[in-house]
Amino acid sequence: MAKKREPNETQLNREITIEQRETEGLSLGTIVRRRFFRHKAAVVSLVVLGFVTLLAFTSVGTVIGGSGNLINDPNTNRLAIDGFRIEGWWAYNWYENYDVQNQGGQPTMDLANFTIGEHPFGQDTLGKDIFARVMRGIQQSLIVVLIVGVLSTVIGVIVGSVAGYFRGRIDSFLMRATDVVIILPLLVVGAVLSRNFGGDAVSLALLLGALAWTGLARLVRAEFLALREREFVDAARVAGASSFRIIFKHILPNTIGVIVVNATLLMAAAILIETSLSFLGFGIVAPDISLGQIISEYNEAFKTRPWLFWYPGLFIVIIALTINFIGDGLRDAFDPRQRRLPRTDGAINDLKKLIRNRKAN
Repeated sequence: MAKKREPNETQLNREITIEQRETEGLSLGTIVRRRFFRHKAAVVSLVVLGFVTLLAFTSVGTVIGGSGNLINDPNTNRLAIDGFRIEGWWAYNWYENYDVQNQGGQPTMDLANFTIGEHPFGQDTLGKDIFARVMRGIQQSLIVVLIVGVLSTVIGVIVGSVAGYFRGRIDSFLMRATDVVIILPLLVVGAVLSRNFGGDAVSLALLLGALAWTGLARLVRAEFLALREREFVDAARVAGASSFRIIFKHILPNTIGVIVVNATLLMAAAILIETSLSFLGFGIVAPDISLGQIISEYNEAFKTRPWLFWYPGLFIVIIALTINFIGDGLRDAFDPRQRRLPRTDGAINDLKKLIRNRKAN
């Protein structure tokens, strides 16, 4: 009898080991990190997005504070942006005109011969350096993405958690307010408000972030409705924990996967909305620049100077795709149902060996 039970127990133990081998004894952070770095597309996207961010902010520098308007610098007697300027390593800026060095302002970069030249992305008819303009546009787009992601996540989490935990009249009021915001067309409302209150990246991002939280609020509310009935919440109530502590200390950490994944999706959508508004002339306005504004300024030169569209369009696609891939990696990392099991058929092989041994006996 013992001999018949031993193979079954061994088989069961080995199956459990296969399922739990990667996570046994590890913290949640370690498990999520390992699963994320196993997602090759997400890791590559994270590296690419980091490189693009570093290139954009170090190449042409940035401006902090000030009005953002063009002024005449008394020290250099040249045009400058009002504010505290952090210089970059690129020799040209995005708002000055330079002599056109290549015929028709064509890009000087030659990948075949590994040469970059003075203006790798080309110049427009006024001599503005397209590389500097694209890098500044990336800066503005990333600022919008970051602020929209943080602001909409904070609002969505607060509204969804309070509505899902307290339910009743509070839930009804918050969800009806959410429904009102949902029915508002984001692009139209953003265009109207940004015309009056926008014009720069921060103002536009605050407007978009104040309107883009509704989907996340509904998801967080659904998670709270399910989790508030769990045993650990009842235990916290019995122990005398306040509602604030239960929401933010006990329930909210269990919804972090949904929050993080949807925050990345909001950030990916934010760059497309910002680009659309700037293209229509309702987003970031001169003297500052954005990727959508670059495409809008040069839309009449598409047939004669297509390089004016290649690079801003390319970086819009790169940023949106990398953020989406990072979101996919985070979803796989946080959701155990998305976990990729190691490539092993150990359980099947053990079963085959067991059958062969029985036949041999």
